Amino acid sequence: MKKETVKELSLDILFILLSSAITAVGINMFTAPNNIAPGGFTGIATLLNYLYGLPIGAVTFIMNIPFVIWAVVEIGYKLVLKTFLSVLTSSLLTDLSASFITPYHGDMILVSICAGVVLGLGYSLMFMREATSGGTDLIAKLLNNRVRFISMGKLLLAIDGLVVVISAFVYRKIENALYACVVVFVCSKIIDSVLMGTDIGNGKLFFIMSAENETIAKRIMEELGRGVTLFDSVGAYTGRESKTILCAVRKYQIQKLHRIIKETDKYAFVIATDANEIVGESFKPHFSDDKPLKDIVEKIKNNDR
Repeated sequence: MKKETVKELSLDILFILLSSAITAVGINMFTAPNNIAPGGFTGIATLLNYLYGLPIGAVTFIMNIPFVIWAVVEIGYKLVLKTFLSVLTSSLLTDLSASFITPYHGDMILVSICAGVVLGLGYSLMFMREATSGGTDLIAKLLNNRVRFISMGKLLLAIDGLVVVISAFVYRKIENALYACVVVFVCSKIIDSVLMGTDIGNGKLFFIMSAENETIAKRIMEELGRGVTLFDSVGAYTGRESKTILCAVRKYQIQKLHRIIKETDKYAFVIATDANEIVGESFKPHFSDDKPLKDIVEKIKNNDR
């Protein structure tokens, strides 16, 4: 167990450092020198750097501090530790590398695409170790715990979209905001491709067949906080009766789900498929009104009678 813990901790640190280094390259080589603020706290810090010459990394770190403290109180320090490490290392590397990374000034479409690819790869490595970049990701997660009827996707879109709109006024060019949109789009596609995940409102649907299905189901509920459905299944070849696990997860939970399955039963049979729309708890709300679903179903039954 100690060897496994050391191994996992080493991988966490390695991936977070590599992720931070890659995102620092994306910021200092592509976005900041070309006046592109692609949303989030990094986008706000980029605008402040343009206006007042403030260091992007330091400003990003300072803005994250109150929300990290909020997250520790709200969801516990263990779940926030990797995010804090990610925010700290990315902020440090962004400022330390700014002096020697050569900015790329060329065709702006090419700049936007390259920025999206680099940042997407960096964030993907971060998500692989169940960390986040802090900022708007963390805010959306915290707000979603309290405002359940608004999806995290809408919250992220609103916050990041506001930063992009403001950038058009700061830089006094609408083109800069449009380039930021290109960066965000490409970045999200790279993340989806690397993690095999999709954005909020969508997700990944897993079918898991294992001799340890009850243990896996319990770990998913406890460690991921996701609901699990068990339904009867029969192997056509063996004729053996068993249970199949059905579970829907978000993109940043995919790697952890794979780890849970591997640690519990490395011979488990797993099918993962895209879910274009997931309606229910912490995904997309059932209805726009605030009536409990139970009451609505009961009303429909009474009308049928």
